[in-house]
Amino acid sequence: MMQDFALIGTDVGNPARQGSTKKYPDGYLVTAGGTDIWGTSDQFHFAYTTHTGDFDFTVRLESLSSADLYTKAGIMARETLDAGSPHIYHMVFPDNSARNKNNGGYELQFRVKPDGDSAAVYPSDYTSETPEFPVFFPETWIRLKRTGNNFEAFGRAGEEQWKLFASQHLELNASLELGLAVTAHHPDETVLAFFKDLHME
Repeated sequence: MMQDFALIGTDVGNPARQGSTKKYPDGYLVTAGGTDIWGTSDQFHFAYTTHTGDFDFTVRLESLSSADLYTKAGIMARETLDAGSPHIYHMVFPDNSARNKNNGGYELQFRVKPDGDSAAVYPSDYTSETPEFPVFFPETWIRLKRTGNNFEAFGRAGEEQWKLFASQHLELNASLELGLAVTAHHPDETVLAFFKDLHME
């Protein structure tokens, strides 16, 4: 069951196609444009709230449309709404197609310093034919947990047990903009992501 997060929607990085956040009784529908969340500057739509301290945030991504192989959606914790802000982003792709060092649907991305380069943590085994971290919509679950400066990213399908995807030490501010981030990875299109079963401790 969704907690009352009262997320606020905004575009980050001035994408050419505007996005939106629409709240439903059981979740949030996020429409997003944007060229990417990567490099030194991001373009995406963000449904967020300000949170201070540790958290354990879980959500089920019921559906994610695709404008590009690298369309992305997931949980983000970000210092500011500036395009080059430090952040951590536990995200999924629209399918399990082969990508750079990734044979599944999950990835953990982050930026350490303002306007710095982005980095990613890929699956430890990205060559097997059956990926360890596949996406299975509508039962694609994402979880991001903060304990101090340690962030843990988990994934699961349906009622399976949570499986640790990666952990990352990252010295982010105590107060962060926390929520749901989606990018089309395409300058002229938008995508739809339907997030359900939001829960935070």
